[in-house]
Amino acid sequence: MKKTLILGASTNPARYSYLVANKLTRKGHTIVNVGLKQGSVAGVEIEPAEQVHTDIDTITLYVGPRNQAVYYDYIINTKPKRLIMNPGTENPELREKASAAGIEVVEACTLVMLNTGQF
Repeated sequence: MKKTLILGASTNPARYSYLVANKLTRKGHTIVNVGLKQGSVAGVEIEPAEQVHTDIDTITLYVGPRNQAVYYDYIINTKPKRLIMNPGTENPELREKASAAGIEVVEACTLVMLNTGQF
C-alpha cells in the first residue's frame, strides 16, 4: 500500500480531500493529512505543513495554484515518488520544480484513480 499525504486536507465532507482520505483508509492505505484547519479526517489528525515526512509514496494535492508557492519546499523536501495534481490544482511552475527534483507528476483525479484501480 502507498503511504499518501493529502495536502489540503479538510474536515468538510463535501470536499474531495475528505472523500479521498476516507476512500484511501478504507482501501488499506496509510494517510497523512496536512492542512490549515485543525481536526481529523478518517481517524487521522490534520497537521500543519511543518514536519517533513520522508516515507511518503504519493502526495495528492488539493490546494489551488495561487496558494501553492508556500508548499513548494515542503513538497520537494518530502521527496514523494509521485505528486498527483487533482483537477483545479494544475500548475506548470510546481510541475517543473517537482519534475526537476525527480518526482513523477500526474495530472489526474485521485478518486477516479482509486475507483478504476489506477492508484
